[in-house]
Amino acid sequence: MTTWFISRHQGAIDWIKTQSEWRIDHYLTHLDDPAVIQNGDTVLGTLPIHIAAAVCARGARYYFLQLPQEAAQRGSEYSAADMTAMGCSLRRYHIEAL
Repeated sequence: MTTWFISRHQGAIDWIKTQSEWRIDHYLTHLDDPAVIQNGDTVLGTLPIHIAAAVCARGARYYFLQLPQEAAQRGSEYSAADMTAMGCSLRRYHIEAL
């Protein structure tokens, strides 16, 4: 079983490295091919909904990187310390296309 972290943001990468409960095997800026994900893998980060659904369909666990922020803050870059102060967290979701 492999743990993947998907994010293009350096602050998010730095933040996950401070989370002692996670050991990341692979870091990617984008998940181009969900077929690399295997049953039993764990995928952390922010994915487009259709890719998150494909990850879940392959039998992997998906944890969404949640960062509470106001609309005016969207698109900003944050440090790991900023993300911690803002209450960043990972929450597990099971996403399925209907």
